[in-house]
Amino acid sequence: MFSRLAVRLPKPSGLRAPGLASQSRLLSKVAVTGSRGRSMPDRMARATPVAPNVEATLTIRDGPVFHGTAFGANSNISGEAVFTTSLVGYPESMTDPSYRGQILVFTQPLIGNYGVPSNARDEYNLLKYFESPHIQCAGVVVADVALQYSHWTAVESLASWCAREGVPAISGVDTRAIVTHLREQGSSLARITIGDEYDADEDEGYVDPGQINLVKRVSTKAPFVVSSPNASFHVALLDCGVKENILRSLVSRGASVTVFPYDYPIHKVAENFDGVFISNGPGDPTHCQETVYNLGRLMETSSVPIMGICLGHQLLALAVGAQTIKLKYGNRAHNIPALDLTTGQCHITSQNHGYAVDASSLPSEFKEYFVNLNDGSNEGMIHKTRPIFSTQFHPEARGGPMDSSYLFDKYLENVKMFKESEKVYRDNRPTQLMLDILSKERVGVEPSPLANAA
Repeated sequence: MFSRLAVRLPKPSGLRAPGLASQSRLLSKVAVTGSRGRSMPDRMARATPVAPNVEATLTIRDGPVFHGTAFGANSNISGEAVFTTSLVGYPESMTDPSYRGQILVFTQPLIGNYGVPSNARDEYNLLKYFESPHIQCAGVVVADVALQYSHWTAVESLASWCAREGVPAISGVDTRAIVTHLREQGSSLARITIGDEYDADEDEGYVDPGQINLVKRVSTKAPFVVSSPNASFHVALLDCGVKENILRSLVSRGASVTVFPYDYPIHKVAENFDGVFISNGPGDPTHCQETVYNLGRLMETSSVPIMGICLGHQLLALAVGAQTIKLKYGNRAHNIPALDLTTGQCHITSQNHGYAVDASSLPSEFKEYFVNLNDGSNEGMIHKTRPIFSTQFHPEARGGPMDSSYLFDKYLENVKMFKESEKVYRDNRPTQLMLDILSKERVGVEPSPLANAA
């Protein structure tokens, strides 16, 4: 099903891919009209009216309490409080599946001034402005929120978007003090309460996302395909919470991508693909033991090129016998320097992770690829002889910087060399049958409160 028969043929220069009808992952019966007439998705089941101008409280477990004003959804949540120092890109950050279960504290003083863009799609049927169809973080904390916005792509305010997605938010708090606490004490469980203050002694009121397999929540439940016109390659991607721009970075370079659930036995179908890719995702990598096992079997049985990003880097490291550690407060920003140990060049990178690979535990056949120049933590690994490498940072970098986007070119160059070295040419590009029967979008993925199930 996943490939044509292996035959000795001259290698084609390209494939005429059929046009894909633009399909929306956010189907709705009722459209909410934005300020410039674009259509937005209908309200989710957990949507609420915009919280009135009432008091809201951010309570950090075993820590300080911060009082502010509610905006967004009129509901209470708990999660892990983390902070990002990114100056722009709040729509991309909030829709990044790696933030699932976390209360996102923005250090940028003013958030919401350019509103929220539409769910428009590009020529690959991928979301132009979001990294997934929904807000993924559990809650939002800002010093000052702009209720009035101005931008040519905007269709609604940050407050109305949060309310429609069922995500509570609080403004008017001292985010500097919050960040100081988190840097000193580490990422902590916290709670946003609208209205009456929450009793911090009631420990059962806190949900710890670190105890939940969050990847299972964000991964597609069935394979789907993203086709690239005139594709030269076909890549299998394990979806641990893949960002739209990772998919775009591959298909825009001439690789069609079939996306599999995170625990799919990828080693059983690897021969039908030209490369394997492991995506980013949320939470503790040790929850994904099936993925670790499958990747280990993949590297034992196949010489296919492999690349991993963020959680994908950690899972690949676990699969080769290395260990991961939880960072005190993680790295979340668009301005973190990472040194390429193979060239001596420094790249400014986009990052979002709370765990890291212990570089001292890497096996002898791997070497450290990148290192974080702020805290010295590992930022990547590369095999000494095989086309396998991974990065802790995000080369696709929405919203920037794009210093390290060349790594996608490096990966696809590995794919090309691997394909050319095969004695029997395999045309692994998606068949028309495959394009017809597989979904063109994630299957069965929609945010739900973490307290509902483990």
